[in-house]
This record gives sequence, C-alpha cells and structure tokens, in this order.
Amino acid sequence: MKIAYFDCSSGISGDMCLGALIDAGVPVAKLENELRKIPIKGYKLKVKRVKRSGFAATKADVIQRAAHESHITEHRKWKDVEGTIRTSSLSDEIKQKGLSIFRRLFTAEAKVHGETFDAAHLHELGAVDSIVDILGTVIGLKFLGIDKVYSSGINIGGGSVRTKHGILPVPAPATTELLKGIPVYSDNPDYELTTPTGAVILKEISSSFGIIPDMVIEKIGIGAGNKDFKDKPNVLRILIGQSKEQSAESREQKVAVIETTIDDMNPQMYEYAMEKLFKAGALDVYLTQLIMKKGRPGIKLTVLCNSNEKEKMMKIIFEETTTIGLRFYEAGRQTLEREIKEINTALGKVKVKISKLGSRIIKTTPEYEDCKKLAKKLSTPLIEVMKRVKSQRKS
Repeated sequence: MKIAYFDCSSGISGDMCLGALIDAGVPVAKLENELRKIPIKGYKLKVKRVKRSGFAATKADVIQRAAHESHITEHRKWKDVEGTIRTSSLSDEIKQKGLSIFRRLFTAEAKVHGETFDAAHLHELGAVDSIVDILGTVIGLKFLGIDKVYSSGINIGGGSVRTKHGILPVPAPATTELLKGIPVYSDNPDYELTTPTGAVILKEISSSFGIIPDMVIEKIGIGAGNKDFKDKPNVLRILIGQSKEQSAESREQKVAVIETTIDDMNPQMYEYAMEKLFKAGALDVYLTQLIMKKGRPGIKLTVLCNSNEKEKMMKIIFEETTTIGLRFYEAGRQTLEREIKEINTALGKVKVKISKLGSRIIKTTPEYEDCKKLAKKLSTPLIEVMKRVKSQRKS
C-alpha cells in the first residue's frame, strides 16, 4: 500500500501542500491541465525553487490578476464554491473529496463567526486560492497514487495574525476549530505557521496523527512556506513510500491500548459496554479483577483498537461506564495470518479459524457458536464436538 506522511513541524498551508506534492513528482503541466477543468479564471500558478534556512524547496503560489478581482470575490459562499466544483469536469472522486474538505471549512467558519452555514464567508481566505490549493492537493495525491495519508502533530506557530476582524492570536479562530482532536504544539516563531486551508486539508485526508508509520520511503517532497526564518526552515515535508510489508512469518502492526480501573459500577453493565466497543471496531476488550485502594474489589477494563479508532473508543467508555479517567498508549502487536473456512464434518458443517505461519498451518480452531449449535442438536458434550472437529481437520 502506498502511503504519505506529512511532517508539519513547521506548520502547514495550502500552498505548502501544493509545493511539497510538486517537489515529490507531480508534473506542473499535468496539475495545470487538471486545474483548467475548474471553471475559474483570473489566476496563474507560479512554481519556483527557493531556499528556506539553507534547504532547497519548491514554492507554489496562486497569483491573482487584478483585472479579474470582481470575478474572484464571487466565489466566497458555500453555494458558489459548491457550484464551481460540481460544474467542473474533474473526476467524481476528486469532486467529492474537494467538496468534503470545503464543507468542513465552511462549517468551521460558520461556527466561529456565529453565522449559518449558507451565510458563512471564507473571509481572509481568497476563494480562488483555496480552490486551487485544496483541489490541487487532492489531484496531486491522486496522481502519486497515495492510498493513505498520515500526519505528524502540527506546529501552529505563535504571536498574532491580522484578519478582517482585527488582530487575533494564533491560531486564528477557524484554524482552532478545525484543529480540534488533532495534536498541536507551538514551537515558535511568532508567526502563523498553520492556516485554515492547511488545517482543513489535513483534518479531512489524514487517517491518524503522530509518529511516522512503518514505511519504506521512496520519495520526499519539500514545499516552502512564505517566510525564511534564521533558525528553522519554513517547509512542509511529505514522505512517500510503501507501508512496511508484513512478513510471511507474522503480521506486525501498531495498536492503541486503552485502560481504566472501576470499582463503583454495576457488573451487569460491562456486557453492554463491551458489546458496543466490539461493534465500534475494537480488536479486543477484556476485564481483569483487581484490588483497588482501601481494599475495594475492582475491574480493569482494557480495550485494544487501531490507533485511528482511539477517540471513538474513549468516547464509548466515558459514556457507558462510571469511569472519569483513562490511560492509553501505543503498543506493537504481532499476529498470525488468519482465515475462516466452512468445512464438512461427520457432525455437520462447521466454521473453523485457520492460523498460518507463512504457508504452514499452525492452529485450527473450531468456531464456538457453530460447535455449540451442533452440541445442542446432537445432545453431545460441547468439548467432544470440538475435539472431533479438530481431529477431523488434522486428518
């Protein structure tokens, strides 16, 4: 699987995304050909090589022509942007992704300015700029064949930013709203390193935020920001490559482990909470008995899930249990390759779970529910049914 990782240690903006993708191999001519399918005029995509704190990078800018300013300002509300994208001749996939990003952006703008969704304006964002940056990024990722996107935590910068609403602290209100649920930090300088456009792109396309995933890096793209700071390069890096192949011997992955200890909940409620967690996609949920403070008996609830499902699992735990605090951490997990097959036995049809190490079968486990049905039907002890199914599979 081809993946991309955005290193946002110097923030992110729409033009930095475009620059990084061009630097990673998206041909400017092909990108411009695709962008011409959008019914907007009055701009030019300017691409040049620059240096940021001594590092070579690609700078992409959307230059708007003054003669078309009246046309440009028309594309500010959702209905205008939506109409522009829907009437374009871009592929349906590009259109839908672009619309999803813009819908999220307008939702954030409406909320922070106390407006309805339809009345919200992009304000400090130029409509043509944002259309080119956002759709150009989606087009670039598609051209490079990216299947999944990951991102680092985001450096928001510091200081203040001048907007139509006056001077506001960084991050700007819309950026702050869009960054909910994403790990952020401020590592100087006093400058707006992350813009609403950059934030909304990552919010919509990233599967998870954190450390670099296991991958074999094939390409690196570096997009330049507007400033050339002395101590830190104002660049966005994109790392592109293949996700680390799982060997034939085992399957290795990173998972999130969520834990909480509870001593004040009706035990009947655990079954329902566990059922909801499994239904939401938990890889495993289990309970451990323990003794808590003051000698009180308690339960440790442990949930294993994919890292990008962590927030959803924690929400369920808070809603369905009495806990007021959770612990979580990342752990490695290694599993055998598994498949489910239905086999015919002398007792009847039974599903079995087959676990393999490479091409070699290591374990064969009959499905419990199938065996239970057979045991009841044949009035045979369950343990006997399971033994007979396993022995027949081996033979």
